[in-house]
Amino acid sequence: MLVEGISDIKISGMDPARPPRIRKEPYIDLYFKISHKAPASWCDGFNRIASERQLKAKIDPSDGLFIVTWVRKPEDIEPVLTSLKAVVSSSNEDYIARIEAERRAAAARSSDPENEGEQGRLNRIIAGLKFDA
Repeated sequence: MLVEGISDIKISGMDPARPPRIRKEPYIDLYFKISHKAPASWCDGFNRIASERQLKAKIDPSDGLFIVTWVRKPEDIEPVLTSLKAVVSSSNEDYIARIEAERRAAAARSSDPENEGEQGRLNRIIAGLKFDA
């Protein structure tokens, strides 16, 4: 998946196959659908951020389509959704930053002869020169 597609991941609704239901148990299971399948590493990041924020929400990296959580009362759904939207946004930002860092690291490790040996050292020195003040 392209990085450009990650920035538009958002919660797009509820899973129509698993609508919220009032049950005897003191909680309501919620299955939020995201706009498109997320890569496993994005899901891992989402789960980490949700855990750090002490949200009881997860997304299965093998599925990558549904955020699963629960609430005790119907009036808790809207605040949980607001929190999950913030986690999705943070997950998008973290994933993009991680991919860009990996790209920069790969470019720095490239086997281009211009970046190796004495020429590479010279290139790095020239690139690091400060010409202002």
